[in-house]
Amino acid sequence: MANIKFGTDGWRGILGKEFNEENFTLAVNAVGKYLFDHDQNKVLIGYDPRRAGDDYAGLAAGILSKQGIDVKLSSKVIPTPVLAYYAGLTSTPAIMLTASHNPPEYLGLKFIPEYAGPATDDITSEIMTNIGKKLVSFEIGGIQPFDFFNEYEKHLHTLIDFEKIKQANIPFIFDGLYSSTIGYFDKILDNAGINYKSIRMEHDPDFGGEMPDPKPKYLTPLIEEVKKFGCIGLANDGDGDRFGVVDEDGEYVSPNEIISILARHLIMNKKAEGAIIKTVGSSILIEKTAEKLGVPVIETAVGFKHIGNAMRENKTIIGGEESGGLSIGGHIPEKDGILANLLILEVMAYSGKKLKDLRKDLYNFTGAKYYTDRIDLSFNNREEIDNILEKYKTAEGIDKFPITRKSMIDGIKLYLGENTTILIRPSGTEPLLRIYFESSDKGTLEKLKSIDYV
Repeated sequence: MANIKFGTDGWRGILGKEFNEENFTLAVNAVGKYLFDHDQNKVLIGYDPRRAGDDYAGLAAGILSKQGIDVKLSSKVIPTPVLAYYAGLTSTPAIMLTASHNPPEYLGLKFIPEYAGPATDDITSEIMTNIGKKLVSFEIGGIQPFDFFNEYEKHLHTLIDFEKIKQANIPFIFDGLYSSTIGYFDKILDNAGINYKSIRMEHDPDFGGEMPDPKPKYLTPLIEEVKKFGCIGLANDGDGDRFGVVDEDGEYVSPNEIISILARHLIMNKKAEGAIIKTVGSSILIEKTAEKLGVPVIETAVGFKHIGNAMRENKTIIGGEESGGLSIGGHIPEKDGILANLLILEVMAYSGKKLKDLRKDLYNFTGAKYYTDRIDLSFNNREEIDNILEKYKTAEGIDKFPITRKSMIDGIKLYLGENTTILIRPSGTEPLLRIYFESSDKGTLEKLKSIDYV
């Protein structure tokens, strides 16, 4: 066994190196033992467009069926949220072959419990302890090729006003980004009679030689097309759980802005009730939006597994994180890039406004526009990082800026008044201390970045 570690998003590794048939078999057997120990004799399996994803999905199906587990194996490439929805609908755990937005040479195995959200720490810990353990087999199970699309599409029609979007005839470009949402988001639009333009609409295991990540640096072709046609652009990551948005001027719209705009829409136009759930790393903008709307905010540690858990425990309007994932009440407690795309079109249809104008409305509504940045500091070991974290637990100010409030949900978040924050938190994988800055004043942001935090 080498380099198998199950985290929130499962186990990932470079294909042909740590992610190989021997290690994969160990990992799948560990999942199989978890299913056996929890009286689960059914599992769903899907895969995104990555190289060998379909082969490994088939291998997993064969391993688990020999343990007496009945398998529904996706008959084609599938986005993570589509598989997760069916898992929740039928209370059946799922395995997804994906490495999300990681580089093309990676492949991964993600376990989705029957509640359709990210696996919690207790579940992934149990799977890890199962690696290498002897298995007890049932009778031989069956393997059924299956198309999970129809139930997902039907469900979306209970959440989204497709007719309103169709009538609004909003010009937009869908950047397939070679991802798993090709054949799903476009099919949903076609079936609803919604017009759109599209680019990069073929599955490519190399993702065009770049990262399958809908961040500005990988959206250059979309931004060029958007500027040419003066419309918005929508994209998703490799497995379809994250979103990327470009407005009519070709400007990237941050996930924090999108979550805030959609929160206003869901409350004001669709009368949604509950809380807005965000991570400690998300923007003050979301807090200000909630304050103005008169709804509570629930703040979690960084990572959608924490948001998903909070969504399962609380009535939710919207749950979202700064890295481009969101979901809403009435949907799965897992991030869904297809749903995000549709909600953006819906808010534009309801308002009759361009996305760039909805951004301006948001700044006026909250009273400020916020700027963000980050620096990473390298250390020799975790002890050095812990010493710095301890220092800021008792700090009363940063340079000449007094600390008015602290949050220690994940690392240390320091509030320097109402419109400026610093989040100091360690990397989960490297000896790095990440320092996130946010302020409504660019000058303040630059001053804070120049301070020596060691």
